[in-house]
Amino acid sequence: MRPIVYAVRALPGGIPPEVKSGTDLRGGEERPPPRERIHAEGREAELLVVTYLDRVDDALLEGLPAVRQVSSYGVGVNHVDLPAMKRRGIVVTNTPDVVTDATADMAMALLLASARRVAEGDRLIRAGGWRDAGAAFLLGREVSGKTLGIVGFGRIGQAMARRAAGFGMRILYTSPREAGVPGATRVGLDDLLATSDFVSIHCPLTDATRDLISRERIARMKPGAILVNTSRGPVVDEEAVADALEEGRLFAAGLDVFRDEPRVPERLRRAENAVLTPHLGSGTIETRTAMARMVWDEVLRRITGRPPAHPVVI
Repeated sequence: MRPIVYAVRALPGGIPPEVKSGTDLRGGEERPPPRERIHAEGREAELLVVTYLDRVDDALLEGLPAVRQVSSYGVGVNHVDLPAMKRRGIVVTNTPDVVTDATADMAMALLLASARRVAEGDRLIRAGGWRDAGAAFLLGREVSGKTLGIVGFGRIGQAMARRAAGFGMRILYTSPREAGVPGATRVGLDDLLATSDFVSIHCPLTDATRDLISRERIARMKPGAILVNTSRGPVVDEEAVADALEEGRLFAAGLDVFRDEPRVPERLRRAENAVLTPHLGSGTIETRTAMARMVWDEVLRRITGRPPAHPVVI
């Protein structure tokens, strides 16, 4: 009897033949079905395939008693209740490393778009509002030669630093340990916020980083700075960002992630100086296809008795 695999959503790139022939694969539609249907169709599933949009907790697993491995499409696992997985003896896997360059590209794109008011200009033209271009028309901020503060200096943060170096930017970063990256200086968070023209967030979401960029810390940022977040929404106080944008304390913000996705606060949606994207950090054909291959590889490893390649430490 082939092992049963339940996929909450379809993944890009198609299903490998080995998975089709070696498993009883269920689910995998474009949109996730109601929980009751997941329970009905996946009750005997040994493996559960999810994305970063799918909450995996006791409520979901109560109806999936046979699940022994959760393979998640994405790097972050804040959507997975890890203590619940540990109690149930469930292995969790993710797809690290492969998203590094695509996410750093997105962060740099948001930085440039925010600084040069790209989205505002696009909206103006589409609305037929471009009539004249005086000397002070849609003035943005220079990027070259400015100071970039990177909060979190793992793979993605360091990839962001490499991109910024091409613009001659001075690089500051916060990290629990010295990274030893030439041209980048490790400083405390408050110093970084006070001296950076641009602040880009690249830390994981943990208990320690939830609301890390708080109202108080936003108030410590350099006046007229630009904030970019491609990490996780709850790292940043969204209401405080909205206040700072409205009051002009922040020149702009580029945000790819939000606290309660897909809901985005109305005040941010109204802010002309906010560039907002729907969690597209890893959103390239190449990266998303590679992520899917990693998920299916973890499924094949499980059904052939091999250890997971990318287990999440619980």
